[in-house]
Amino acid sequence: MNYSNSQKWTAEFLGTFWLTFGGCGSAVLAAAFPELGIGFTGVALAFGLTVLTGAYALGPISGGHFNPAVSLGLALGGRFRAAELPGYVIAQVLGAVSAAGSLYLIATGKPGVDLGGFATNGYGAHSPGGYGLAAALCIEVVLTAVFLIVILGATAKRAAAGFAGMAIGLCLTLIHLISIPVTNTSVNPARSTGPALFGPAIALDQLWLFWLAPLAGAAIGALVWRVLLAGHDEP
Repeated sequence: MNYSNSQKWTAEFLGTFWLTFGGCGSAVLAAAFPELGIGFTGVALAFGLTVLTGAYALGPISGGHFNPAVSLGLALGGRFRAAELPGYVIAQVLGAVSAAGSLYLIATGKPGVDLGGFATNGYGAHSPGGYGLAAALCIEVVLTAVFLIVILGATAKRAAAGFAGMAIGLCLTLIHLISIPVTNTSVNPARSTGPALFGPAIALDQLWLFWLAPLAGAAIGALVWRVLLAGHDEP
């Protein structure tokens, strides 16, 4: 079935809204209460579940990118028309900003609330574990590259049908388990942008890295996938 651009953009808006609202919401609303016991593991699982559920619900309409880095990587990997990239990125960023605004409205509904970092990403003084710029750059590039390789592999024609959403969601969970202590995990410029607009000023100052590193990682992942396929038809 052929969907219109407006339908695809709406699906990307909703999917990115859900990813940001569900993933960041678990950190802002639930992880803030230690007695609930979700911790880093729960937040990592929440991000994975948003992508898994969003991919199955909205993927048939737009491809289920929900991430400007993923859209770029798929375009470079030959799976997505570059001409569609601007519309997807705008829809994704708007979805993330809307989700962060909704979370801010909910979180500030409690008197005397301390929003802390508001699920923003950062390095140095703004890193959960105090990791510096070089470490943050490295981990975001590496993990986004791996994420793209998994996406390209899981959605290839020769891959097991029907399991792509599960593989991608579990991969994002693993990515968060690795990197929450370093950068609070981005691998998604839209997800980083939404909370940064409502969080502490340092998050907005450091936002450039969480566009640069995921986009670079996505390009590397797409290149690696192309090399793996060199001399072969698309699997």
